[in-house]
Amino acid sequence: MTRNRLVFFAVSILFVSLWASVSLQAAEEGGNAATERTTEIFKWINFAIVGGVITWVFGKLLPPVFRKRAEAVSSAITNATSAKAAADAQLRDAETRLANLQKEVAELRVFAERESAAEVERLRAATQSDVQKIAAAVKAEVEAAERAARLELKALAANLAVDGAESLLVKQLTPKAQESLISNFVKSLEGRPN
Repeated sequence: MTRNRLVFFAVSILFVSLWASVSLQAAEEGGNAATERTTEIFKWINFAIVGGVITWVFGKLLPPVFRKRAEAVSSAITNATSAKAAADAQLRDAETRLANLQKEVAELRVFAERESAAEVERLRAATQSDVQKIAAAVKAEVEAAERAARLELKALAANLAVDGAESLLVKQLTPKAQESLISNFVKSLEGRPN
């Protein structure tokens, strides 16, 4: 049996037994007491009917309302539980990150120091390379300047030698010496075959 039928059956049995007991008592007393008892029975019957109707109404209408309310509360509890679990997970994650923060900072410092040392070495190597290039360029420029100076010095020496020889020739070459040179030159040409 369902619960509603069970309740209805219990109320019916109670009502029948109450009516039977009141009827028996009324039959024993008789007379005016019987009308009082009949009135009292009808009051109890009325009470039983009103109570049954109220019980039936509450049994039919309120359970769905209570069920919906229970589902809403259950849903809210489930949502709150999942939100609490998510918040706990975020809290644990934040605590883990906070606990590892000093370690991460130390790792970042070590990394930065390594990068800084590597950058210093790169700069040192680049500077050394630049110094070598500049030294090679300076050496090449000095050698070129030295060559140019030697050529200029040779040209100057040659000019000085020519000038000296010219002045010496002018002093030593008198008209008589010129005539003797020309005649010697002509004689040397005569002895040669064409």
